[in-house]
Amino acid sequence: MLGLLLLIVAANGAPVLVHAMLGARWAVPVDCGLRLADGRRLLGDAKTWRGLAVALAASTTLAPLLGLSPLVGLAAGALAMAGDLLASFVKRRLGRPRSSRALLLDTVPESLCPAVGLMQPLHLGGAEILGLVILFSLLDAWLSPLLYRLRIRRRPW
Repeated sequence: MLGLLLLIVAANGAPVLVHAMLGARWAVPVDCGLRLADGRRLLGDAKTWRGLAVALAASTTLAPLLGLSPLVGLAAGALAMAGDLLASFVKRRLGRPRSSRALLLDTVPESLCPAVGLMQPLHLGGAEILGLVILFSLLDAWLSPLLYRLRIRRRPW
């Protein structure tokens, strides 16, 4: 479970770090500006192809260092990003602005998706999945304000 938690943290943290280093360079939105019938963006400018690429690279590279296969790392990163994209989609449908805070929606999908998706290969049960989601949420609540104070994040959440 700890290995998966670290993969999820790496996948979520890598885009933030790359954005802090590169700003908007090569940051093409995943939704390419698409607006749905409600007039709102599909995902928004904060979800980029660059961010997806570095998230997948980070989790895939980290996995062997944790004793996991690169394929598990890739799957963990992809599922974490799928959860993150789902959360952005829901926030846009709710009319929430870009990078706005939505307490459980900001952490649960991006930790629950990889936990459920990898429960069989990593032999995770319900208690481990719940524990992972809670730990990731607590870690995010602690790390995000720290990264904000270090001027790596633009907002404290």
